[in-house]
Amino acid sequence: MESRRQRATHKRNLSLKGNAGASDSDHAGLPHIAELIADGEITVGVLNPVGCVAVATDDHNSLAMLKRRPGETLAHLLTRLDQAIERAWTEAYHALEVSPLDTSELMAVDQDRFGDIRLLVHPSLPQ
Repeated sequence: MESRRQRATHKRNLSLKGNAGASDSDHAGLPHIAELIADGEITVGVLNPVGCVAVATDDHNSLAMLKRRPGETLAHLLTRLDQAIERAWTEAYHALEVSPLDTSELMAVDQDRFGDIRLLVHPSLPQ
């Protein structure tokens, strides 16, 4: 039987919740992360098969889930996460929930009125 190399055991911290002070993140130029980790948490790590991700959650919701871009630094990933948290709080969080558009509704529109149709993307979706 082959022997397998064992990983070194060490105490791992899987999130920043309760470990980093708000002022630490605020001084790093991440004010929304600083505010979030008072009640929520961020997690950065590898999620197979996706790759490196950064996730921000509060007590009730996932606020942002980002995939690290090729060649992206950790600092830039955290900056994007900070911006995504702000967007979730200021735009998407307070947006009205609406039912998905049914294709039969579009089919019922007179073709002469197609130019009048305006579709808005929900703020929670990337634009």
